[in-house]
Amino acid sequence: MSAIPDEDIDGFFTTSRTTGREAAVELTDDSYRTFLLDLDDPKLTEVRGMAYEEFAQNRYQAPFLRDLLDHWDGLYREPFVGITSDGTVREGLYALPGTAPSDTGSRPSEAAARFLGILTPGELDAVRYDIDAPQWRAWSNPEFMVYRVGLRMEVLSDDKTSAIHDILRASLSAEGYARVSGAMELNGRLGGLVGLPTVMNRHSYWFSVFGDPLAGAMGEPWGWQLFGHHVALNFVSVGGRHVIAPVFLGAEPALMDDGVHEPLFAARERLALELAGSLTATQRARAVVFESVLDPAMPEGRLHPADERHVAGAFRDNRVIPYEGIPADELDGAQRDLLRRVVADFLHLLVEGQREPALAEYDAHIDETWFSWYGATDGSQPFYFRVHSPVLIAEFDDHAGVWLGNKLPARFHVHTTLRHPNGNDYAKALIARWRERGE
Repeated sequence: MSAIPDEDIDGFFTTSRTTGREAAVELTDDSYRTFLLDLDDPKLTEVRGMAYEEFAQNRYQAPFLRDLLDHWDGLYREPFVGITSDGTVREGLYALPGTAPSDTGSRPSEAAARFLGILTPGELDAVRYDIDAPQWRAWSNPEFMVYRVGLRMEVLSDDKTSAIHDILRASLSAEGYARVSGAMELNGRLGGLVGLPTVMNRHSYWFSVFGDPLAGAMGEPWGWQLFGHHVALNFVSVGGRHVIAPVFLGAEPALMDDGVHEPLFAARERLALELAGSLTATQRARAVVFESVLDPAMPEGRLHPADERHVAGAFRDNRVIPYEGIPADELDGAQRDLLRRVVADFLHLLVEGQREPALAEYDAHIDETWFSWYGATDGSQPFYFRVHSPVLIAEFDDHAGVWLGNKLPARFHVHTTLRHPNGNDYAKALIARWRERGE
């Protein structure tokens, strides 16, 4: 086996995560604890004790990161179009209901109104934005800030952070809230493991409100945004529909290893591996785009030091992402059912009554849905997969370590994304429909 290229990029990222290798990236039985850095590692000691702003300024000094921030800023300043498969937005894919589903519109609005009611005038000025404000698109998922939008939860009083959690509970399904709050807890766990609780903790997130929640109870568009390390949610309510997209959820490590909680994305991983393992040889030849997550056959630029394989993350609102893999109409009925269950798991943040319309949109385009896979299909390797249709793009990617020392992708560092292509991220297509109705 050839040695793994491992040239430093900026102290956090190395070339090993972007360099193709002929040898398969095999999984081992090693615990993530095997890859914990020594607490005296200069990477940790250099920033230990820094508050979030000081840490961000420290990170900005890396030339690689300065170039990346400039690139992201250019993407952020582009007019919103939406993700497409070929550069052209398809119209008419998203529709509002005739009447709002019962018991789904008022609870988030009321929780948001209660939160706004306990803020100081200065906090109100910082947390509120117009529904069309460009700051929707300023979210990011690193542990340092790219843009500062809204209020930083970790500096708020307990009653205000509790009120934000009330908004999350009211807006998300019970299992969705458990997964989001679990990712926040895992971020705090990571901060504890590496001795950097002031950099990564369960409340190192930005929260903001867009539009008027009270008017939202009557169907007017409003929403909220939560973002920070490994958690980014954009929730919009408009005309009786909820949209939660873009979504970025991840974790490093993705498990508590307490014997009580299973890994954060275990159910999704099991379903995906069951589907991949069910493929016939002919289907596998279509679905498996690359034989490894570091396949040297990948074209230049396909692997990114920060994003690795996922293509629908922060600042990718207008990306052109061609379909790849196997079309769903080449899967049998049982396989299409598994694929739908995978999609339902991505949509599980939505409350009951809201998940069904999103799944109905997916079902309406099943003949235009594609499934792609990178890596072995038997669970012996890290993997990446994507479900892609005119109305949904969902990704799962095993990553190399950032705060852990694994140089190659592993199961205990996971990134997932969810978007609604052709212009409905941030519910923008549905907001346009609402305005056309003149409500």
